[in-house]
Amino acid sequence: MKKLFTTALILLAITTAFAKGPKNQYVRIKTSYGSCIIRLYNETPKHRDNFIKLVKKGFYNGTLFHRVIQNFMIQGGDPDSRDTAKAKPGAELGNGDVGYTIPAEFRDSLFHKRGVLAAARDDNPAKASSGCQFYIVEGKRFTDGKMDTLENTRLKGFKIPTWQREYYKSVGGAPHLDHGYTVYGEVVSGIDMVDRIAAVKKDEKDRPVENVAMTVELLSNKECKHLDEILSPPAP
Repeated sequence: MKKLFTTALILLAITTAFAKGPKNQYVRIKTSYGSCIIRLYNETPKHRDNFIKLVKKGFYNGTLFHRVIQNFMIQGGDPDSRDTAKAKPGAELGNGDVGYTIPAEFRDSLFHKRGVLAAARDDNPAKASSGCQFYIVEGKRFTDGKMDTLENTRLKGFKIPTWQREYYKSVGGAPHLDHGYTVYGEVVSGIDMVDRIAAVKKDEKDRPVENVAMTVELLSNKECKHLDEILSPPAP
């Protein structure tokens, strides 16, 4: 009887392990310039859950990356960019929304390093995020001197932590946006897609001359678990 009880416990443990979902949700953004996979941060649950909700609805499919600035970022998610009447060549995009905003979720550990996904917003004093528009940072490298200047100007005295400074100096990003816009994910594969889109020919409004449409999909639990295994740091 004891042996049977032990076997049952082992089977239960195995079943529970397999039934447990992934630690993180990943999404895939596909364009004519390639695709990338993004891990959504659990540290920003409001932004994560809202993005997942919109992706499930197919909201982003057919929308454009309507604003691109090389060495800075690529922005998309405006529902008006899917409307052929509003998105004629040369038309200015970026004012479309879903009728609500997301409260800011600033975290000291999350910063505007190269490859992060972040929420666009207007100039509201609460720094609440757009309910749908986002950008992905391509970024550039910054020197200590340039970051010192940012701390005293754009960042209004906020000190960039040393470990983040090292990242901005070696890999790059957009430190002037820290604590101003919510970061809620990062590219874990396919950052070259961002570089290609950032380099396209654009008009005076920073809109690509040729439309760059996207489709966005959630990865399956199996795919997410596999990525968790690959990306998780090894146990000590």
